Parts: sequence; structure tokens; C-alpha cells
Amino acid sequence: MTHLLYGLYIINKNNNIVINHRKGELNIVTTKKYMKDYPRPQFVRDNWTNLNGEWNFGFDDDNAGEAAGWHRQFGGDLIINVPFTYETKASGIGEEAHHSNVWYNRSFDVPADEAGKRIVLNFQAVDYDAKVWVNGEYVGCHRGGYVAFSFDITPYITFGAANELTVKVEDSLDATQPRGKQRWVQDNFECFYVQTTGIWQSVWLEAVHPAHVDQVKMTPDFDANAIRFEYQVKGYSASNRLRLETIISLKGQPVKQVGLTIDRPWMQLEVDLVHEANGPWKQTHWAPAHPNLYDVEFVLYENDAVVDHVYSYFGMRKISIEQGKVLLNNTPIYQRLILDQGYWPDSHLTPPSEEAILEDIEKTLEMGYNGVRKHMKVEDARYLYWCDVKGLLVWSEMAATFEFNDNAVQTFTEEWMGVVRQQYNHPSIITWVPFNESWGVANIRKNKRQQQFTEAIYHLTKAYDPNRPVITNDGWEHTVSDILTLHDYAETKEQFMRSYADKDAVVNNSISFNNWKYAFADGYSYKGQPIMMSEFGGIAFKSDKGWGYGNQVATEEGFLERFRRIHEAIKETDYFVGYCYTQITDVQQEVNGLLTEDRKPKVPLELIRQINLS
Repeated sequence: MTHLLYGLYIINKNNNIVINHRKGELNIVTTKKYMKDYPRPQFVRDNWTNLNGEWNFGFDDDNAGEAAGWHRQFGGDLIINVPFTYETKASGIGEEAHHSNVWYNRSFDVPADEAGKRIVLNFQAVDYDAKVWVNGEYVGCHRGGYVAFSFDITPYITFGAANELTVKVEDSLDATQPRGKQRWVQDNFECFYVQTTGIWQSVWLEAVHPAHVDQVKMTPDFDANAIRFEYQVKGYSASNRLRLETIISLKGQPVKQVGLTIDRPWMQLEVDLVHEANGPWKQTHWAPAHPNLYDVEFVLYENDAVVDHVYSYFGMRKISIEQGKVLLNNTPIYQRLILDQGYWPDSHLTPPSEEAILEDIEKTLEMGYNGVRKHMKVEDARYLYWCDVKGLLVWSEMAATFEFNDNAVQTFTEEWMGVVRQQYNHPSIITWVPFNESWGVANIRKNKRQQQFTEAIYHLTKAYDPNRPVITNDGWEHTVSDILTLHDYAETKEQFMRSYADKDAVVNNSISFNNWKYAFADGYSYKGQPIMMSEFGGIAFKSDKGWGYGNQVATEEGFLERFRRIHEAIKETDYFVGYCYTQITDVQQEVNGLLTEDRKPKVPLELIRQINLS
């Protein structure tokens, strides 16, 4: 039997059995259709080609490549390892200086027997402006560094022969484009790191029938024990007879199979999940203690012949807010989150491997956290897949802009809504965080335009997803927000207890904190929202290599005492319903992680777990 080694796990050739060597247990933890390294694990097809690996590459600092015809005769003289950006060691280049224009080129084959199908070229993420040519012909462009995009390249390719793919990426140091923790000056500073330029997630091909399932939005109704599917199908016409079968199963047992005649490109269907395989209700819903996932297959027929087969999954779970509490499946949940910026030393924002993704999730769980706040980064879909599978809660946060004008409003809005649509189906995501600490809206306390912008983003997000909480301006100066979140890097328990002893004073802007920041922007007030300490800690050991929050500590004992005491303060403040500790790993010059950049624990993880769970 062939196996794939995953650190603590071995996944067998059927991709569905995992052995946990640490506990000696045999667990079914993957979904029915799991393929290692598949870039989009919640919408899986068998027929795909991975285009990661060696590409030709070139810097175009004079922006002369298009005029010189690099899309027809490539002019670059370097080799890069996609999907790692040129700034990283993993790319094979490791050049950290900013270059505004970079080019990629490689050849690819499409088998002759694929003729008659549509060939779709997929990019999971390219930062920032991408232009694409195939065999010298312009295919299209895309703007935005964090959202996946695709092109139907069928008209431009030759089946049964080599084809040339060329990509130009334009990036800038413009602070009005969503950049998150990417620096916009020459050198790193404070908590801002080396920029990310170009292709930084997977590139891949799919061969699909002209009629195929394009998207499916899945919305669980926990209280009704039902699931609503909203289908978008490409290739529909009045002349072809299309039928879509939706096949649902749970732990290998059939649940429901329903058919739908396709008579327009967009349709919806609600399916109840009452069935003999249900058993006790707690055995069928999704929660950290039992992250059950329903498998679902979408099988599209044209004139009774199968023309498309897509595998997916969903979790039955509900996020709600009542009486100042966050509820998961109608039960209050205390959130123990850790801030996770998703950086690695040799590959920066790009996960070096799926094994590395699993290692981060495992260590998070091992330390007693039940969730992560993905900070200033739109994470790889494979990370979200494993959070779905392993029951790790996720706050999904947008990369910030750092100036406010009309361009920033437009670019941020378009990309953020793309993120929400792209990540909507993941049950692990329980909260949306479009803004953080007034970044990009620096004058929000009094500026009406900036306040209205955050309100607009809140309501746009709710229009697409009314079921998850939205935090508008995490940390302070909230406008409309479903949760009131606070950031405070006080070093002692006594400081925390003094600052937060009087809840009314905090929520009514009677006292300030964090350099004269208040809980709400002017004109907004507390409406009974749950309250969380969503950034605190950031303790660093003494080092001349970087910084942490407050005074650095000299010993493991000193670290654990401070860590324990500030956690006690938050837990003893009875109106807090959770917290988020900064942070899981060191990141470049920021050395306040519980783990080093290369994921070595600084203190025994079991001791962190004991404090979290006490």
C-alpha cells in the first residue's frame, strides 16, 4: 500500500484514513474526495494539471517588456520556482528589493483527446495586477492580490502540442492597494515585512465540458436541519437538456440524492437532511469537538450523459449572537484564539507545503486554542480545508490599505467581496474582519466618509452573508459591528484589571486605552454586543534580533508567569467572551511568537495548553 507521510499523520492511497501516531488512534478525518496539493479542495475535479514548479522569469524595471514583445519572445533570463515569489528563498531567487514589473513564462501540453472540452487556467492568487497571454495572444487581466481568478483559454491553445503561457505582474508600493503586512517602503519597519510580488499561490489547468458547474453556494440552516444550494452553471442553453444531481452522504452513509432540471444559469434548491443515518444530533453537526462534514457531489448530465462531476462538502453549524454571547449551534462558546499571520521564513506568505499547513494547525490545537484570527492575510484554501476537517475556528480578515481615497475605497470593496464569496462555504470561518485598528481609515473616529465606508462594507458583507458576525474595525473606534473587540498589550494582570473593571466606562467611551483610543467612533454607541480581547500579549524573550510588546523577558519562568497572569485577568473579567493572543510564530523582525519562525516551541506547549484550559 502506498502512503503519504504528513508529520504526525500517514494518509493512505485512498486519501481518507489518517493514523495519529501520537495517540495511536485510527481516525477518518478527510473528506470523501481529497487530493494532496489540490489548490481548491472544496470544489474538486479529477481532471487537472498542476503548473507549479520551474518557470522562466525576468525583472522588467523599465517596463519595456510589452513593447519589446516578451509575450511572444520571452526576454527574462532567470528561473523561478512557482508559486514562491522572487523575494523568497524558496523561489530560488531571494531578491528582497521591490520590482514593479515581473514576467513569467512556461510551456504546457494539452492532450489531443481533450479536444472538445474547455481548458480553464486557474490562478489561486497573484499580487497585484496580472496580464496573461497564451501562445502570444492576450487572454485577459486581473487586479487584486488575494482572490483566485480563472480564464477560459480554449480559443488560444493547440491540443496535442506544446503551448506557451506568459504572465506579466505589475505591483507597486501604493498604500491604497490592499497590502496587509507588506511594507511600502524600502526596508522592514515595526510590524511590516518584505513585500509579496507576483504569483504566490498555485497555478493550474482544468479540462471541463462546455456545460459545467461553475459555482455552488451552500448555506446550512441548523435549526431546520436543511441545506440550501445556489447553483451557477455554465454552458446552459435552451437547446441542451441539462440535469444536475446532488448526492449527499455522511461518514460514508447515503443521506439524500436530489435532481434538478437546469432551465437557467442560476438556480437554488433547499434540501432537508432528516435521514436514518443521522443518529444523535450531536453526531451530525460541525463543532470543534466533532467537526462532522457532509460530503456532497454535483453530477451534471447532458442528455443523460455525465458531463461534469464535482466533489465538495459542507458542515451543519450555526453562528449567532444573543444577550452578549457568541453562540455556536445555539450554545455559548468561549473563543480561545491565537493571532496567526501565516508567514514562513523561506516562503513568506506562501505555505511551503501542505505538511507545513497541517503542522501549524496541529500545534495550535496542541496549545489549547480552539481558533485562529488570520491576521492581515487571506489564507490558502488548503489551510481552510484542514481547519474544516480538524475543527479549528477561523476569523477571516482582509489585508488593509493604509491611505484613504476613492481608489482605496474601490479596490478594497471589490477585493473584499471577492474574498467573502470565495471563502463562504467553509464551516470553520465564523467571523469576518474587514478592518483592523483603523488601518486605511485613520481618521474614522470623527471622519464621516470613513465611517460611512466601514458601514457600507459591513452591510455589503451582510447582504452576501447574513449569518456570520462582522467586526468593523477590530480593536477600537468601532462603527457598526456585531462584536466589540479590544486590543491591549498591558504587561500585568493589575493593569488589565484596572482598565476593564468598569464595563460601562469602557463601552460608553468614558475611558480611553491604547494611546487615547476609544471603543467606539464618535456618533456610535454600545448595543449590547459580545466583548472580546482580540489582541494582547505579544511577549518576547530578550533578543537583539527583533521586538515584542512591552519589556522582553529573560527566562522561561518569567515568560510563563506573565503569560499566565494576563490570561487570568481576561478570564476573570466576566464580560469578556473570549480572547486572541498575539501570536503563534515569530515573523521576520517581530519575535513575539510562541514558536520561532521555523516552528520550534519557545516554551513547552503543554504548559501553554494548561493555562489556556484552566
